[in-house]
Order: sequence, then C-alpha cells, then structure tokens
Amino acid sequence: MRNPLRKFIGMLVLVTFVIVYAFVAMVIGDMTLQHASLAVQLLYFGIAGIAWTLPAGAIIWWMEHGFRISRRRDSD
Repeated sequence: MRNPLRKFIGMLVLVTFVIVYAFVAMVIGDMTLQHASLAVQLLYFGIAGIAWTLPAGAIIWWMEHGFRISRRRDSD
C-alpha cells in the first residue's frame, strides 16, 4: 500500500477509534461507577484516559511502517 494512502486510512481509523473509545469509556464509567467512591472513579478514568494510547500508538506505527514481511532466503 502506498504511503499517502496508508496515512489517510490510518488517520480515519485513528480519529474514529478515539471518538468511539471516549464514548464507550465514558458510558462504562457512568453506568458502573455511579455509586462508587471518588477514588475509584478517579482511578478508572485515569486508567481509561491513558489506555487509549496503546492502540493509537499501534495505528500510528502502522501509518509510518506498514506491514513489512521479512523474506528470508533459505541457505539450502
């Protein structure tokens, strides 16, 4: 896949992912932690606020490098 096309697709996937992730994390936090203590809420939203960076980093890595398959030559 050509680099500009891969970056465009990656940008669309990244923006969509961040928006969907934010809404899902917010709904899960709101529905399950309504009666939890402030410390538990802060812990959840702190972890949820940082956790999106791992998949986003993978998407950005793919945008830069793509899926490179190394081909080794057999020594036989």
